[in-house]
Amino acid sequence: MNQEIRQCQNCKQNFVIEPDDFNFYEKMKVPAPTFCSECRLQRRLTFRNERNLYKHKCALCKKSIISMYSPDKPFPVYCHDCWWSDDWDPFNFGMEYDFGKSFFEQNWTLLQKVPRPALIESNANNCSYCNYFADGKECYLCFGSIAVENCLYGSPYESKNCVDTYLARECEYCYECIDCEKMSNSSFCQDCSSSLNMLYCFDCKNCNDCIGCVGLRSKQYYIFNKSYSKEEYTENKNHLLAAGRVGLEGIEKRFKELKLNFPHKFSITLQCSDVSGDHIMYSKNALQCFDVKRAKDVKYCKQMIDLKDVYDSNYCEFMELCYEYLGFWKDSQTKFSNTCGESNDIIYSDFCSASSNLFGCIGLRSKQYCILNEQYTKEEYEALVSKIIAHMNEVPYVDSKERFYKYGEFFPADLSPLAYNETVAQEYFPLTKEQALNKGYVWKDSDTRDYKITKKSDDLPDHIKDVDDSILNEVIECQHNQTCNEQCTQAFKIIPQELKFYEKMNLPLPRLCPNCRHHQRLKQRNPIKLWHRQCMCDKDHSNHAGKCTNEFETSYSPDRSEIIYCEQCYQQEVA
Repeated sequence: MNQEIRQCQNCKQNFVIEPDDFNFYEKMKVPAPTFCSECRLQRRLTFRNERNLYKHKCALCKKSIISMYSPDKPFPVYCHDCWWSDDWDPFNFGMEYDFGKSFFEQNWTLLQKVPRPALIESNANNCSYCNYFADGKECYLCFGSIAVENCLYGSPYESKNCVDTYLARECEYCYECIDCEKMSNSSFCQDCSSSLNMLYCFDCKNCNDCIGCVGLRSKQYYIFNKSYSKEEYTENKNHLLAAGRVGLEGIEKRFKELKLNFPHKFSITLQCSDVSGDHIMYSKNALQCFDVKRAKDVKYCKQMIDLKDVYDSNYCEFMELCYEYLGFWKDSQTKFSNTCGESNDIIYSDFCSASSNLFGCIGLRSKQYCILNEQYTKEEYEALVSKIIAHMNEVPYVDSKERFYKYGEFFPADLSPLAYNETVAQEYFPLTKEQALNKGYVWKDSDTRDYKITKKSDDLPDHIKDVDDSILNEVIECQHNQTCNEQCTQAFKIIPQELKFYEKMNLPLPRLCPNCRHHQRLKQRNPIKLWHRQCMCDKDHSNHAGKCTNEFETSYSPDRSEIIYCEQCYQQEVA
């Protein structure tokens, strides 16, 4: 088919469907989308809450629990043990399909009855405040993490003893590090790898003992990109850090100035061919993707590992032939679904596992040929699914903003079990309450918090040497105090494990709550969006004389101040 331009139902902007896209949709036996890729992503993310946790009670065993669902939700919430037990049967909530109502209305009715897991976690030892989490121990408030130990407040992978990180992999003793790999004893670093003893560094590789540096390779004892002897470095470091927080703020200011005067590569990729997006590793034909690794023939994906023939999916490992999916792990032929694992041929289903051939099901395990949690034979299932798809096109769901949902659209955002500002959508597409309601999303007002604040954040000591164990008893007011739009919790406490970390790393206490700190990290990353730009290099290089003419797609918008180079110019200038 030829390229086709359509208008998005949601944002009303035009978007392009390429011939390869049509080939994929034909392979998946789905119609082409009516929402643009950005609006499709935003819609999916309204179904995932990672960080907003509530005190709740298990509806089965009645124990007090922590849940990603607030107590005012209509459906039951079960603790981990009850959810995976045989003490309840998802088939008890089954519904026969009603051709007098739209499919999405019926699925919403089912969703309000079937129990949901309080948190998504497996093989977690003493990690009760973690969500979307696996294979960890002694962790606290970590989200979207796997194989971690003694980590706090972040999204680390395969790491130990890290605090407040985002997409940090194989790191240890790292603090406020973003998109880093194989780092140790480092703080406030971004896009650095295989380095040791780094402080406020960006895009540095195979380095150690550097402060406020940008774009270094295999260097040691550098401060603001200037070389020092070991003795000079130690003396300068001690002087810079003597003032605690004030010293760090001074380093940060000079570091940010240096970043703006140093070339940035238009996209972070490693051993890739035919890719576009940012932070793509070992991939081929991965277009408009972000934070993916070992991907082939994929498009519009974010935070994925080991995938092939996948479009519009997030948060998955080991996937093939999936579309419009908020995933988990080891899925194939799955579409329009949320957090199903080790399954195949799943359509419009939610929190199902080790299953196949499900349509519109919730909470099923090791089942096949089911529709709305009702069991059918293979022949009955296939015949009824065909009729339901036809019915979805004849009787679409229409939301309050006159958006039509036929077969081929992900679940409508207004039928999410979560309010917009509880979800990851608020992190990447932040809205005010008024904006969200005007767009037809559900909003949850902040719960009344009766915290007895005992310490203002501005009253915290500037240096960790002036902090003693009494801080563990304080209720600290977040510096934002819910005046931001960042899911602020208003107050926070310092836990013993955390205090020991700050003492070891010689770091001052934070002044923002964990959620606000998370949002500050996200602000340092580029948006999940691409702009067409030209290389800004105007120096004579081997690939050009005068201004470089190379063009590319980049996540640096044209109105930003950074100097953006193409691959060739960057390699000659930096590497």
